Amino acid sequence: MFEKLLQWDQDTFIYLNALGTEKFDAFWSTVTEIKSWIPLFVLFLLLFVVKFPWKKAFFQIAWVSFLAVFITFLTYTVKNWVARPRPCNDETINSFIRILKTPVDYSFFSGHASSSFAITLLVYLLLRERARWTWIFFLWPILFTYSRIYVGVHFPLDIVVGALVGVLSALLFYTIYKKTIEPDKRLNHL
Repeated sequence: MFEKLLQWDQDTFIYLNALGTEKFDAFWSTVTEIKSWIPLFVLFLLLFVVKFPWKKAFFQIAWVSFLAVFITFLTYTVKNWVARPRPCNDETINSFIRILKTPVDYSFFSGHASSSFAITLLVYLLLRERARWTWIFFLWPILFTYSRIYVGVHFPLDIVVGALVGVLSALLFYTIYKKTIEPDKRLNHL
């Protein structure tokens, strides 16, 4: 069963990766870089500052930052424990796949997927009542994570598990926030 799952994962990766063309390489190479998304992060910060009293905005920004640190640590720990090679470093397939990036660390699970889904979901949950259009932010993790297959550095299961870990982490952090931090009435005053 597990072997069949891994075979499906590899076959699906090869299929999706092969859909890429040189015409779109520059676009997906840009999408996969975290620095390309800095304007989005600035928008997140501005929305918190504009939509909430400054003290509450500060705590929400700090809480999202704590989530980012948590998910980075968790991803790093699991990657080194599982030690699954990335597609670009897998000698059984790397000679016939498209490779645009060549990181040397491990593949499972995707830090891009876990962090982007975690941050986006927590930002959405915190802002949804004040800015109803924030669902559009979910375009970021979708594009960001697909780019990892396109550039040849993650299998689909890396992405799916990373996204799931990100979603569950965001829900955990949101629940903790709602039960412990938000009830503090001092946060709602300037």
